[in-house]
Amino acid sequence: MEKSYKYLGYFLMLLIPLTIAGFYKTYIGLFPDFGERIDFYIHLHTLFASLWIVMLIVQPILIVNKKWALHRKVGKLSYVLFPLLILSFIPQMIKMVNRGEAHDLFFPVSDSIMLTLLYSLAIYNRKRSSRHMRYMIAIALVFLGPTIGRIGPHLLGWSMLFTQSLVYAIIYCILVSLIIYDRWNKRQFRPYLIATIFFVIHQSVFYWVFL
Repeated sequence: MEKSYKYLGYFLMLLIPLTIAGFYKTYIGLFPDFGERIDFYIHLHTLFASLWIVMLIVQPILIVNKKWALHRKVGKLSYVLFPLLILSFIPQMIKMVNRGEAHDLFFPVSDSIMLTLLYSLAIYNRKRSSRHMRYMIAIALVFLGPTIGRIGPHLLGWSMLFTQSLVYAIIYCILVSLIIYDRWNKRQFRPYLIATIFFVIHQSVFYWVFL
């Protein structure tokens, strides 16, 4: 792993408190009496998403500690875990349609597409470690949507529109900073440019749907 990214796994640990804060009122805080609204499929989606976040954190830590064989084994597990994660969005989509919440389909549909595109690029570049790592970082940024996107309305009383705009602003700040940093150090930064384009499209569709 590039020396400048050796603490990546520890930075990604920030996803854990963000996830806990974002889903506390709607899921974690309901334990053990979740009620009828939280069904088996939501538990399943939570499991796969949690495992995916753990994998994002563990993989760079394994590389830093030169656990190459274990890193490859965990990477191969992603070939099974990732499709399960994407498939776990489908029951949620079906429920939204049945409840007449067609607008809210934007979130699971757009996130699924973003994750699939970035993961496909990461796997395509799996033998080019610098590109592979950067696409995986971009995947982690996708998870800021459902985490910060819930913290704003549920914990801080912000509107959904303001919160989502803030999410995009945070993601762009991170991506632009990474692009500048890598370009300054003459590193591979194209994956961040591609991810930025994806997020711009994501944002454009969001405003088209909700404004």
